[in-house]
Order: sequence, then C-alpha cells, then structure tokens
Amino acid sequence: MADRPLEGVLWMLATGLCFVGVNGVVRSLGTDLPAAQSAFLRFGWGVLFLLPTLRPLMRAGFPAGALRLFGWRGLFHTAAVVCWFYAMARIPVAEVTAIGYLNPVLVTVGAALFFGERLALRRILAVIVALAGAAIVLRPGLREVTAGHLSQLCAASFFAGSYLIAKRLSQIAPASSIVAMMSLTVAVLLLPFALWVWVPVTLSQVLWLGVVAVFATAGHYCMTRAFRAAPLTVTQPVTFLQLVWATLLGALVFGEGVDPWVLVGGAVIIAAISYITWREAVLKRARVTPLDAETI
Repeated sequence: MADRPLEGVLWMLATGLCFVGVNGVVRSLGTDLPAAQSAFLRFGWGVLFLLPTLRPLMRAGFPAGALRLFGWRGLFHTAAVVCWFYAMARIPVAEVTAIGYLNPVLVTVGAALFFGERLALRRILAVIVALAGAAIVLRPGLREVTAGHLSQLCAASFFAGSYLIAKRLSQIAPASSIVAMMSLTVAVLLLPFALWVWVPVTLSQVLWLGVVAVFATAGHYCMTRAFRAAPLTVTQPVTFLQLVWATLLGALVFGEGVDPWVLVGGAVIIAAISYITWREAVLKRARVTPLDAETI
C-alpha cells in the first residue's frame, strides 16, 4: 500500500517540471518544422531509447489480439501528437497545458460509453464542471478561437482514445510492451506524413527533439514513481502546478501575457478531475482514467 505522501508529491513535482521542459523546447522550435516531421523525429529518438526493450519483445511474440490493439492505439496516438505539436507551436504554453487537462475527463466519458462503466450522477456533474473550465479557457465568442486551440482540443480527444485502448491492452500485455510498442507504431505511422511534408532539418533541431524525448521519458518515469509512493488523491492535485509553471515559462521565456482566465479555467478542470479521482478512491474502483495529460 502506497503511504509515502511527501515522496509522491516530490516525484509528481518532478513530473510536472519534465513536461514543462517538453513544452518549452517544442515551443522554442516554433513552426520551422512541420508538426508531423517534428513528431516523427521525437518518436524516432524514443524508438532508439527503447531498442533494448523492443528486441526481446519481438522475439517473445504477442498475446492474441494485442497486435490489432497496438495498431489502433498507434493510429490514435499518432493523430494526437501531430495535433499537439501543431498547437504547441501556435498558442501560449499555458493554454496548451490547460486544455490538455481535459484528457482524463474525456477518458472518463469514453470508459462509460465503450467499456460500460457506470457514470454516476456525481461523475456526470464533475465532467460538466470540467467542460465549463475548458469554456473559461477558450471563451468562445469573447475572443478568437484559433486553429491552434481546435488542434489541442483534437489532441485531447485522440489522447483519450489512446488511453482507453491502453486500458484494454493492460489486461493482456505487460506495461513495458505497451510503452515500447506505442513508440514504435507511432514512429512508423508518422514516417509517411513526415516524408510528405519534409523540410531541411538542422543538427540542432534534431538534437533538441532528442531532448524532448529525454524529458518525456523522464516525466513518465517520475510519474510512475509518484503513483507507487502515494495515493492518487495525494498526487493528482499537484498536477495543477504544471499550469503555473507553464504560465511562468510562457511569460518569462516567450513573452506571452499571463491570462488569469486560463489559470481559473485550468483550476476548475483540475478540481473536477481531483473530485473524480477522490470518488474512485472512496468507492475502491479500479482506476480507468490516466492522469498524464502530457504524453508526448
């Protein structure tokens, strides 16, 4: 039983810093590289990192039905990362982060629709509150909702689909296989799109996308350690600090204005997610909602 709350909080703080690092590097690369090309180079690095895991995995084979699920997850995740890279280069870091908090909310809805999980009234109200938080961030009708905002909404939806398939895969395949095959399938599926839009790339850009892969890998490692050290009800609220750090990064490094409505909307979404997590813990249900909004 995980009972080390301080350790869990510290690991989750490290998780947030790693993912803010991912956001900062991708934001600094800007729009010089097409989104599909940037995403392919990032996952290409990921495949290199995971080669020691992939080789024995290929030799051992896969459980029945796993390859089809790996393929579907690859399709959803590919679409998600392309949308995310597109949005990250075009809208403020804080807005990308706040909208990304919708991922676990959409997974909650998807679990009810596709897995038949019970969606109690309290959870329905929490989902409505989270969507209200997204509306506060976007404020349609009061300001322009750009292609970057719509792209991040699509990214959140596709990530939710990817997580739902990962939920099903977790019942038939080990976690190491699921992570390794995600990187491989996404890299393979991104390749034709990357070649289609390919532009000359510098060594510096390639290396910086390698740094993105390092930050992302480290972030997922820290998150795993956090979940092992403390209950989700302890670690989940800490994720809101990532929005604070993303806001500071955008303001101090990229000169982006601090929009208080983005902070308010993000806080509303996180409050709804935290409530859902707390209810699941109280009811001792199996957790079906991935909490890592940043899986780049």
